[in-house]
Amino acid sequence: MKIEIDSFSGSKIYPGRGTLFVRGDSKIFRYQSSKSASLFHQRKNPRRVAWTVLYRRHHKKGISEEATKKRSRKAVKHQRPISGASLEFIKEKRAQKPAERKATREERIRKAKEEAKAKKAERKAEIAKNGGVAPKGSKMGQKGAFQKVQATSR
Repeated sequence: MKIEIDSFSGSKIYPGRGTLFVRGDSKIFRYQSSKSASLFHQRKNPRRVAWTVLYRRHHKKGISEEATKKRSRKAVKHQRPISGASLEFIKEKRAQKPAERKATREERIRKAKEEAKAKKAERKAEIAKNGGVAPKGSKMGQKGAFQKVQATSR
């Protein structure tokens, strides 16, 4: 015995009961009563018709067994190390005083400037060695830019 379900109200349709409606696009609709068929053809929303299963489900009616609310898990915050820096290193940096930070920053800048001066002096020495001619190639090529590959024919 196959029990069908009403397309509008969601109620059960037992064998020998109800009507069947086939729409133009060949979709089948089954109705338990002329009341649900009529409301369907009036294009009523079953979620707004109080006696339908969809209305009861939408408005949470008659669900007494599942009265216990699901508890949502609270996210626990963890401090994780960042790639390249351990957790101890990060904590140490956080604890540093602003004056210390500024001093280390200035020291790094000074070192970078010295390195740049040394590089510039090295380039000047290379140009002087070549007789006042800069090394062949573009500036971008010297900086390590991508070399364009010439197309070859077969």
